[in-house]
Amino acid sequence: MYQELLIQAMHKKNAKNNSLIELVSAVLDISYDASHRRISMKSKFSIDEAVLLVQHFGISMDTVFQEEESVLVKKTKEIRSFQDLSNYLESSIRSLNEYPATKETSVYYSAKDIPLFYTINTNLLSKFKLFVWLNLLEFERESQSFESFELKAPTLENSLKLKAFYSDVDRHEIWNDTTINSTLQQIVYFFQSGLLSSDNAKALCESMKELIFEIENQCVPKNDQYHLYYHELLILNNNVLVADANQKSLFVPYTMLGYFITKDTDTCKNAFDFFQHQLKNSKLLNKAGTRDKKIFFNRAYQKIDFYKNQIVSAHEFG
Repeated sequence: MYQELLIQAMHKKNAKNNSLIELVSAVLDISYDASHRRISMKSKFSIDEAVLLVQHFGISMDTVFQEEESVLVKKTKEIRSFQDLSNYLESSIRSLNEYPATKETSVYYSAKDIPLFYTINTNLLSKFKLFVWLNLLEFERESQSFESFELKAPTLENSLKLKAFYSDVDRHEIWNDTTINSTLQQIVYFFQSGLLSSDNAKALCESMKELIFEIENQCVPKNDQYHLYYHELLILNNNVLVADANQKSLFVPYTMLGYFITKDTDTCKNAFDFFQHQLKNSKLLNKAGTRDKKIFFNRAYQKIDFYKNQIVSAHEFG
């Protein structure tokens, strides 16, 4: 059964209609007769041979080997160190580079938190997010202040590549009033823990306002590459769907930065349909009236000011 499905998948991928027997013979480094026996199903592919073939033909293993009620997923590596974080970002780039970095690629982001792509840069807020991730994910890490925390070159380089990809594609983000909460709470938490100075805590709040201001400026009717949706009731989950005309990939979070990734056709189609349904039930702020748009962004600015004032008060009276 599985061998037949694999052979059918290879035929579909053989766009130039070359001899499949010759192709398999070359990929597996076996004789023409041995390849013929496998294609005619008189002998079986080994597991190693099957893996080589799906890699060569670019076939999703989900398509060939999954049961109807199960899905094959790839898991991002666990992060326990700076090097792990750099490897994670590099792996993320490889996954996204399967898609062209153009408007032909669409990214749908259910933004429970500020999308990762906004907080991987060279500014203060991006440095703080890296500091937070490593503090929360590196279990054996000794307490280190934000002020003594230093970025490392490979991590910066990979971060900027991810940001560049996201800037070049068609983006659809769903936000609600709680999307910025976790970052604000992290600022207050590390300030109260004595690992973040009051000056930097206040500066981070200002960086948050600058980021929201940049997003507000992108959120205009003429911008056909960035679409910001507001959904008051939807419980967001940081799911990300990447799609172009030929394929889709779904990224489902299971830890703070850890994702399960699947290219299963049915699963990705269902996720795509779900996103489309939620977009219809959301308010597209790019085309909303000035009042609705200002209400959303002003609430965000006011919330940031509220947290900043907490920091100022704690510093003055603490």
